[in-house]
Amino acid sequence: MALALLFAGQGAQKVGMGKSLYDNSAAARALYDEANRVLGWDLTRISFEGPDTELTQTKVCQPALFVHGLALHAALKEMGKLPEVKYALGLSLGEITALTAAGVFDFATGLRVVAERGRLMQVACEKTTGGMAAIVGEERAKVQDLCREFDVEAANFNAPGQIIISGEKAKIEAAVAAAKERGIKKAMALNVAGAYHSRLMEPARAEFAAFLQKVSFAAPKFEVFTNTTGKAVSAPEDIRAALVKQVVSSVLWEDCMQSAVAAGATEFWELGPGAVLAGLARRTNKEWKVRSFAEFSDLAA
Repeated sequence: MALALLFAGQGAQKVGMGKSLYDNSAAARALYDEANRVLGWDLTRISFEGPDTELTQTKVCQPALFVHGLALHAALKEMGKLPEVKYALGLSLGEITALTAAGVFDFATGLRVVAERGRLMQVACEKTTGGMAAIVGEERAKVQDLCREFDVEAANFNAPGQIIISGEKAKIEAAVAAAKERGIKKAMALNVAGAYHSRLMEPARAEFAAFLQKVSFAAPKFEVFTNTTGKAVSAPEDIRAALVKQVVSSVLWEDCMQSAVAAGATEFWELGPGAVLAGLARRTNKEWKVRSFAEFSDLAA
């Protein structure tokens, strides 16, 4: 087996995630306790108890998902159930989780990186009026035409026929309203705090670039694929540049998955809540072998 790990992106979070890991795995518990110390606020309480309104804030859910993914990774290793990992990829913030699993950062550094990213993106959301919408069942070219017409951007290419667009809220609403007459079968606005992966995130990108200049990057111990190109990235400076660009550029998730398979991945293990990435994988290719791990019972099975 050539194993690829998948790490979740924003939107997968749910109250209670990780509590069974904390209660049953010393390795996972150590990461949660360290996270509280590094962040200076109680991530464990919000992850386990909510409320949902607090957990879903960008500045909270991004570090929460990062810690949860790496707690699953640590628990699998502790139990002797993690085979050799050959590849890793993560959706949006999950790319930082993947890089940390690959040794580009230690846990505390990766957590500081994702926490600052989440904080800056939340500030950018609060200073703009952005929105996002899902376009279902269409080719990329048709969605790109819609984006050009309404001056918005394609934020996520998640799977064949599942593309997310992002931009100023009024422009997104206009694009959704006009989609049917443009021959697009299904377009629906999403309940999100802002226009992620669009030019409305430019202030966050600029400040994140400055922040990352002070962070040390190591070469990954296994192959990691970047959302910005869908291809593997290995040189520390290239990883830094990709993380900066990713804040405002399209997430080429489908391309990342295809590249991992082309590189030799034979099985995907999703480490995160909700089995969202497993669903996207099955939508892309039903033949791919995918397992999802979210809580301790999944590891013990």
